[in-house]
Amino acid sequence: MLSIPDLIRKKRDGGQLTDEEISFIIESVTTKRMQDCQIGAMLMAIWQRGMVAAEIQSLTRQMMLSGEVMRWPDEWKRLMVDKHSTGGVGDKVSLVLAPALAACGCKVPMISGRGLAHTGGTLDKLESIPGFNVQQSAEQILSILASVGCCIVGQTEMLVPADRVLYALRDATSTVDSLPLITGTELG
Repeated sequence: MLSIPDLIRKKRDGGQLTDEEISFIIESVTTKRMQDCQIGAMLMAIWQRGMVAAEIQSLTRQMMLSGEVMRWPDEWKRLMVDKHSTGGVGDKVSLVLAPALAACGCKVPMISGRGLAHTGGTLDKLESIPGFNVQQSAEQILSILASVGCCIVGQTEMLVPADRVLYALRDATSTVDSLPLITGTELG
């Protein structure tokens, strides 16, 4: 049987987590079986020890599978693009690039986060606009993409819920700059 403390210890001591172990961790995050202090300890262990490519790939896949997985119409197959952010300052790119790509015919579904470290997140800035709603259902996201070609939304209980938890705790644990966590949580 897998144990959260044993998995934290394994990563802290430099071990490589298996697909099964990463799946268990993400499931434990989404089902609230893993306490915030344990999640923070795992984040710090990952920050200190890093992850190999196989672990990052598994983390990314499990983050995506932690909730509802969106499906796109076949006719959008060659139009879908992702603009990934590492949490820079000022949202100088996202708020300009997404509509520009949409104007070129691309479909740009962006899942953004709240403030990390010293800057407010994209969602925080967008919510300062009266009436702007960052909480959209999968159906609403499809409708928005069909209508205008891009959307910037937040994680929900259904849409990458593990990302919502880990993203917030990365700020509280000073693990914002961990490349495996940036890759795994931002692409989730």
